Amino acid sequence: MGARLEAIAGQLQGATFQLTQEVFLDDSEGDGLKVLGLATASPKCVIRKEAKGFRLSKGAGVNGLTVNGLPMDERMLEDGDKIALGDSVFLFRHLHLMSVSEASAAELAEPAPCGLQILKIPEAMAELSKAAQNGNSLLVKACRTLSSVKDFNELERQLLDFLSDIIPAERGAILLRGDRPDEIAMLTGWDKGTNAERSVEDSREVIERVLRDDVAVLRNDPPEDSQAPQTTASSRISSLLAVPLEVFGKVQGAIYMDTCDPGVRFTVEQLRLLVAFGGLAALALDNARRLRLLEEENRRLEAETGIEHDMVGDGARMKEVYRFIGKVGPMDATSLIFGESGTGKELAARALHTNSPRASKPFVAINCAALPETLLESELFGYEKGAFTGAVGQKKGLFEAGEGGTVFLDEIGEISLLLQPKLLRVLQQREVLRLGGTQPIPVNVRLIAETNRDLADAVRAKTFRQDLYYRLNVVSLMLPPLRERREDIETLANHFLKKFAANADRQITGISPEARTCMQAYDWPGNVRELENAIERAVVLGTGELLRPEDLPEPLLEKAGSLPASGNLSKYHDAIAEAKRQLIVKALQESGGNYTRAAKSLGLQPTYLHRLIRNLNLKPTDAA
Repeated sequence: MGARLEAIAGQLQGATFQLTQEVFLDDSEGDGLKVLGLATASPKCVIRKEAKGFRLSKGAGVNGLTVNGLPMDERMLEDGDKIALGDSVFLFRHLHLMSVSEASAAELAEPAPCGLQILKIPEAMAELSKAAQNGNSLLVKACRTLSSVKDFNELERQLLDFLSDIIPAERGAILLRGDRPDEIAMLTGWDKGTNAERSVEDSREVIERVLRDDVAVLRNDPPEDSQAPQTTASSRISSLLAVPLEVFGKVQGAIYMDTCDPGVRFTVEQLRLLVAFGGLAALALDNARRLRLLEEENRRLEAETGIEHDMVGDGARMKEVYRFIGKVGPMDATSLIFGESGTGKELAARALHTNSPRASKPFVAINCAALPETLLESELFGYEKGAFTGAVGQKKGLFEAGEGGTVFLDEIGEISLLLQPKLLRVLQQREVLRLGGTQPIPVNVRLIAETNRDLADAVRAKTFRQDLYYRLNVVSLMLPPLRERREDIETLANHFLKKFAANADRQITGISPEARTCMQAYDWPGNVRELENAIERAVVLGTGELLRPEDLPEPLLEKAGSLPASGNLSKYHDAIAEAKRQLIVKALQESGGNYTRAAKSLGLQPTYLHRLIRNLNLKPTDAA
């Protein structure tokens, strides 16, 4: 690391003094201030070289010494400091912080001087065009080869080969920024002597400057004293280069190269050539990285969408469901499936089981709302002989029957408070106790539960245990209602049409546009199950080769007939809808706007009357 003093005022103005180990400023001869290389009896100040730089110390009894205008007794000098003593002013310069444009022509001649030089990237990139015009075969070859390499690992090998051809370095590395701002990750590194990767930690300061300031760095250190001990890698490095890897104006990494051979001194021309190569390498690396990320994402999506399931639909909401199943299925976590009635919760549960390591074991399902409490307990946990009247033998429960597989609890929100602690024991202890039994039985099952209730509300209402809720809700899936995935309605309808037409041995070619309009307009409160029933009814009652509006259930026609865009529906259905409107309006007028009395006069349930009013788009003012 070198430095110099430039006299900018006083009788020495214009002179430049190279600083070595120790320099003295003195006027002992009585003819003005001098810069001396040998000590005098009482120098005005001393500049000594230390491990971290150059230290200035004021002589004894000296007044008037200032650094940057401030009185100073001692200071570690920094590049650009102005040292004033009497009429003389000196500018202290670190050679390793000088830019190439500031260095003299002699300093840039072959070989490059000692010190670290900085090259701004725009200046160096101009050399790429110049080199191409001059027919630089190496850069032309690099352009052609690197642009054709798509594999990331192969690109690394090609980069190493080119770097070896360009620079006579002994070691080097390609580094990239990490996830954190201060993190530098080595993409690849090499050592010609050992062919092994090596650390560049001792040159981290240089690399950090390259990444921070977007500059290229060349440093040639002066030969070390052969008698001095060499304890660190950095003290053995005689020459180094570092250039940024910049893509779209952002520095993504760096190329670093060095040598310990005292006979090798890197040149400014080699630095410029490496900058040009770094521009090509950065773009190639970025393209290969993006291609690798796209391939990984493609493989991930294929794995997620390649799951086994019996669900139908390829809309955005269902793709989220498939991704969940692909990710959670192979895990053994307890799962809770939420969703309205008819959304396909059991199908999702079976898909989780099918795509798990337990797929070859039993899938046991039970509806918790379909059985009374006492029967449900015996079905889940089993019983011993004589446990109750009629227990003439031992019976295994569903948890034992599902050993190694999956137990699916349908409508878990309906399980009684008395049974909830026993279910909690299964989840916590992985064991069951049969009715009338005294010895717990270990079980190995995965539990999947579903509900159309809001269990969080049930916990607040004290009808569902909080600890059981948390045990069940390890991972949860919300199945969307059909009204929120209308893009799948036609796909589902065609699927069910094909299924039921085959069962009924009927030739049905498709669904008419008018029938599709009806289905798209309807909100499907019963979700996929209601759509399935509607298509089955249409297949059974229909007579033509096309499924038409008149084949669909009446609620669909009521909703569709009230839409402005449904003018292509038959006049028959329009007339039916209008007749219903008139009947309802008349009943409401006669009842004075009382919905309950109006429903009674029409022979309808009040809830059905409200639904008719909503589907027919009637307003309260219509009954006035």
